[in-house]
Amino acid sequence: MSYQKELKVAELAVQRATLLTKQVFHEKAKGTLSKDDKSPVTIGDFGAQALIIHAIRHNFPQDEIVGEEEASTLRENKDLTKQIWSLVKGVRLNDSEAESELGGPLESMEQMLQAIDAGNGAGGAKGRIWALDPIDGTKGFLRGGQYAVCLALIEDGDVKVGVLGCPNLPVDDSAPLAADVGEHGTDEEGKGVLFAAVQGHGATSRPLSRGSLKSSQPINMKPVTDITHATFCESVEPGHSSHGDQAAIAKKLGITRASVRMDSQAKYGSIARGAGDLYLRLPVSKTYQEKIWDHAAGDLIVREAGGQVTDAKGKRLNFSKGTTLAENKGVVAAPKAVHEQVLNVVMEVLGSK
Repeated sequence: MSYQKELKVAELAVQRATLLTKQVFHEKAKGTLSKDDKSPVTIGDFGAQALIIHAIRHNFPQDEIVGEEEASTLRENKDLTKQIWSLVKGVRLNDSEAESELGGPLESMEQMLQAIDAGNGAGGAKGRIWALDPIDGTKGFLRGGQYAVCLALIEDGDVKVGVLGCPNLPVDDSAPLAADVGEHGTDEEGKGVLFAAVQGHGATSRPLSRGSLKSSQPINMKPVTDITHATFCESVEPGHSSHGDQAAIAKKLGITRASVRMDSQAKYGSIARGAGDLYLRLPVSKTYQEKIWDHAAGDLIVREAGGQVTDAKGKRLNFSKGTTLAENKGVVAAPKAVHEQVLNVVMEVLGSK
């Protein structure tokens, strides 16, 4: 199977959802000073999930969907529901053929709630499962940094299609990562990229648009001949990945460049196209389990761009264990040629604790 229909639907669905997340950011998030005010994220999360699930159900009604949100709280909060619906009902691609391919706009508030609730799959090792994170990197979204709309098709535990919409990353694949990319990434002209991959068919990037898909180009990880010149990408939040361990690993590898910190799976996309080189997500807790929707699309895109992705013990990420990566701890993503070298140092640093 070549998964070309799945790929196109996923790319268009993610692209349409970014129209909503960008609108929410400009209308509601700017001026959000309090980290506790989650309402813009809530509106963007629920709205993007509804739009994407509507498109999947229209095209693949038998498929299971594992989403981050469910609508029970919305059904109790009528004001919030109305606020989300007022945005969702107006979102459409400005290309009628592309829009109809996604099933057209949602027709009612109830249809929106049903779509959100359809993301209640349990995951697992059998069948076709779509893993969806409508806004990955919520704090990045709020501060105008990096966030991603993430969608992946997992079949019998194996990721077959992965798509990341990153509205605040530069379109230019060759643009090096600026140190402040995690802070000041607004979606002005020249920003907004759609990464995609199909298993066995390589990875691509294309500019996000408001209509049909723009033309794509293949992306590849940058060859790293001297590890000391590599650039690390890591999470902004120390609660997501251990910055101290990361610094120790960089020192042992002889890497002196400052790490680029950004939220979301934009890190996977960035290293896949050679804007960065290495991505580490190091365990901060013995009990925490990563969610499949936080890694499925990025894992495939990096591997299809010539990289290797494992956990901190060298095992491939296992997406067949339900909604979490229950058998994995941490993530090490790097070009194939240096992955083992990086992994060995990761194991040495983590093993010495």
